[in-house]
Amino acid sequence: MDRIDAQQAVLEFLADPATHGGHKVERIDTHAAAVFLAGERALKIKRAVRFPFLDYSTLEQRKAACTAEIAVNHPFAPDLYRGVLAIRRGADGKLTLGRDGDVVEWAVEMRRFDETKTLDRLADAGQIDLDLADALARTVASAHAAAPRVAAAPWIAALASYIDQNDAALRAAPALFAATEVDSLTAASRRALAHIRPLLLARGAGGFIRRGHGDLHLGNIALIGGRPVPFDAIEFDPLIAAGDVLYDLAFLLMDLLERRLTAAANVVLNRYLAAKRRPADFDVLAALPFFLALRAAIRAKVTAARLASVDAAQGRTIAAAAQVYFALAGRLIAPPPPMLVAIGGLSGTGKSALAGVLAPELAPHFSPQPGAVVIRTDAERKSLFGVAETDKLPADAYRPEVTSKVYALVAQKAHHVVDAGHSVIIDAVFARPEERAAVAAIAKTCKVAFRGLFLVADLATRVARLATRAHDASDADAAVARVQESYDLGALDWERIDASGNPHQTLVRAKAALGRCP
Repeated sequence: MDRIDAQQAVLEFLADPATHGGHKVERIDTHAAAVFLAGERALKIKRAVRFPFLDYSTLEQRKAACTAEIAVNHPFAPDLYRGVLAIRRGADGKLTLGRDGDVVEWAVEMRRFDETKTLDRLADAGQIDLDLADALARTVASAHAAAPRVAAAPWIAALASYIDQNDAALRAAPALFAATEVDSLTAASRRALAHIRPLLLARGAGGFIRRGHGDLHLGNIALIGGRPVPFDAIEFDPLIAAGDVLYDLAFLLMDLLERRLTAAANVVLNRYLAAKRRPADFDVLAALPFFLALRAAIRAKVTAARLASVDAAQGRTIAAAAQVYFALAGRLIAPPPPMLVAIGGLSGTGKSALAGVLAPELAPHFSPQPGAVVIRTDAERKSLFGVAETDKLPADAYRPEVTSKVYALVAQKAHHVVDAGHSVIIDAVFARPEERAAVAAIAKTCKVAFRGLFLVADLATRVARLATRAHDASDADAAVARVQESYDLGALDWERIDASGNPHQTLVRAKAALGRCP
């Protein structure tokens, strides 16, 4: 009997409500699996199929795949995956779940979650806000920290093969993808990989090539108990699941960008990078355009492949989606030159609020996607003392020599960011002329555009804002604001931005100033 026909009895058994104590059963099919949702449980079996990239054709292979799925998903969703469950045929010929009899199939048993709470559906409903994006970045960063290290060389070699595979698949669909544009994407991708290869080798030596999720898009992340939980990590090929941790994150960033959720993508990137303490950790940003473009090209290829099994109406939608991914890949692989923006101003002028909303706005004209990296002296000071961003520091943490050290660390990180080809926004008071000169010198050294913005607002406005500030990295209060009124700022050659109005007005004025940047 054909292996697929033999598995049909199992599929019918799992689709029967009686198998699940009378609960209604919902079935979800993919090319390689079938999932049955009933009550509080989900059961997932591997289809008895063989593809170039996976082989589930034997019972032993499917058991191994189920076991591997549990293992690789545990770092991301330890409470979601329960174990591997045997489906057996008893002496009476009937199928049962985990009782006596011969094993005829294996299933991954999971705790069921609300299927309407996957992040792709939340995105469709306009429900991915910046707080969720922040939590998402923290979740992924934590999982990556626990992920096992793998050898770098096989993965780096595989990147070249991914480019070749994309090229062949995209050329095979000339009605969707123009040959000249495929030529351009492939050539640019190969140049980018050659350029970053030494960086990737160094990343491997540093332990940043790891067994990650491998398929970290919005549809594989669910909001469970109020927090984002990635699931369905790739188990069938360790090499496909491997990569630089930023390459793993790039799938998520690309998915957000494709949905025009640039602000959320920027928050994810910045929060993820906030865990990096060493300035050199920002060097990997040089690889981000390649990572993003490769993810988008793969998505274009995979989406186009679905056309072989759908009707004409579905085909038009799928073809359009594939072309969107392809166009996105072309834009991502050719980012604009970076720029360095410094936002200064006394406490309460709204520097951090402006930096947060301005960072994604810099893309795509003044920054590679998904916008600028934000480096904030308040956060760096907390990091320097090893405390959480919202923990209050004692007064001696603000001694002049400490402040000088903080500014030096910020300058180092900013230098690494722009040297890697990515834009950066530095958020600091910048009260002293030498502090402003130092940051301008970074841009000159790295040969990137620079714009210094200095926010101004009256004391009453600043004091009122500081009085309502909560859960923030800044320790400034009304007393600090009053002391700052006596600061001698010296010659101020940065553009003054009236920040006395609402945040949107400040953003409009800042963007106008950037638009005048030579």
